[in-house]
Amino acid sequence: QDKDTKMTEFWLISAPGEKTCQQTWEKLHAATTKNNNLSTNSKFNIPDLKVGTLDVLVGLSDELAKLDAFVESVVKKVAQYMADVLEDSKDKVQENLLANGGKVLTMIYLSFEIEKSFKNYSSFLDNVPFLFIFKGVNQIDNDLKSRASAYNNLKGNLQNLERKNAGSLLTRSLADIVKKEDFVLDSEYLVTLLVIVPKLNYNDWVKQYETLAEMVVPRSSNVLFEDQDSYLCNVTLFRKAVDDFKHKAREYKFMVRDFQYNEEEMKADKEEMNRLSTDKKKQFGPLVRWLKVNFSEAFIAWIHVKALRVFVESVLRYGLPVNFQAMLLQPNKKTMKKLREVLYDLYKHLDSSAAAIIDATMDIPGLNLSQQEYYPYVYYKIDCNLLEFK
Repeated sequence: QDKDTKMTEFWLISAPGEKTCQQTWEKLHAATTKNNNLSTNSKFNIPDLKVGTLDVLVGLSDELAKLDAFVESVVKKVAQYMADVLEDSKDKVQENLLANGGKVLTMIYLSFEIEKSFKNYSSFLDNVPFLFIFKGVNQIDNDLKSRASAYNNLKGNLQNLERKNAGSLLTRSLADIVKKEDFVLDSEYLVTLLVIVPKLNYNDWVKQYETLAEMVVPRSSNVLFEDQDSYLCNVTLFRKAVDDFKHKAREYKFMVRDFQYNEEEMKADKEEMNRLSTDKKKQFGPLVRWLKVNFSEAFIAWIHVKALRVFVESVLRYGLPVNFQAMLLQPNKKTMKKLREVLYDLYKHLDSSAAAIIDATMDIPGLNLSQQEYYPYVYYKIDCNLLEFK
C-alpha cells in the first residue's frame, strides 16, 4: 500500500504562537523535514472558541478525556464489525472505512469541516459540543448493537443449518441426499431403513445384510451417498424385524440412522435455508452502507473531540490570550524516536520541569491522568492502527 492509504498513527500537537502562529508552523515544518523526512505535516486550524473561566476549562479537560475514550471505542467497534461482516474480503475493509469518502489522512486534514461544525457551538460555557457529539455517537453505538444483533442472529441460524447439512452421515441433514424412490412408503408391513456403513466394512455389508434378521427383502440395498469414511445405504425389511436387524447391525459396526422420510419436513428445511440465505444477502448491502456512513460520522466526531482537547489543553498550558498553532504530524515509522528528540529540542523551553521527567511515565497533577505521556508541548495521538486489518 502506498504511504497515504496506510492508516497509521498521527500526532496532533500545539505550540504557542511566536511572533505569529505562521512562524511557529514554519519552524516546526523546517525542523522535521530538513535532515530527512521525519514526518508529513499539516496545519490544523481550530477556530477561536470562547474560553470561559479556568475552572470551566479544567472541568472540560476531564469531560473531553472521557468523551475521547468513548468515541474512540465506537470508531473501533464500527471498524471491527465491518471486518466481521466482510468475512472473506477483509482486504476490502480499508476501502470501506475511508472516512467521509476520502483517505483517512485527507479526512483528518479537513479542518474546514471542523470549522463549519464549531460554528454550531455558541460558547464553551455550555456543554453543547459534548452533548452534540455524545448524542450522535451514542446513537451510532446503540444502532450498531441492534443491527449487529439482528444480522448475527441471521448469520448464526444460517451457519447452524449449514452445519446440519455438512456434518457426518450420522448427524447431517439428508434432505438433499435421499429421494422418494429410495423408500418403500405407505406399506403396512414393509419399511426402508437407512444404514451408515463404514467403507472398510462395505464388503461385509454386501455379504451380510440380507441375513442380519429374518424378512429382509433380498437385493433391496443400494448406496445412496458417500462421504470420506462411509456409505449411506438403504435396506427394506418387514417392520417386525426392525429391532432385531438394528441390534445385529450394530455388532458389525453398521449404524441404522433414525430417519423418517417426510417430504413436507425436508421441503421446509430447504425453504428455511433459502430464506435465511436470501435474507442475509438482502441485509448485507444496506448494513455495509450503514457501517461506511457511520464510521465516517464517528471518525469525524472523534477528530472534533481531539480538536476540542487541543484547544482546551493549549489554553490551560499556554495561557491567555489564545495564541497557539495546532499541527498534525504523520510520523515516519522508522524515525519516530528521532522526531520526538527534534520536538523536544524545539519546545523544551516551554517547561522547565520537562527535562526531569521526559522519560518518566508518571502522573503529573493537573494533567489529564489517562494520558500517561507528558511532553512540554500539547500532544494527542490519533491512533488509526486500530483500523488496520491484515
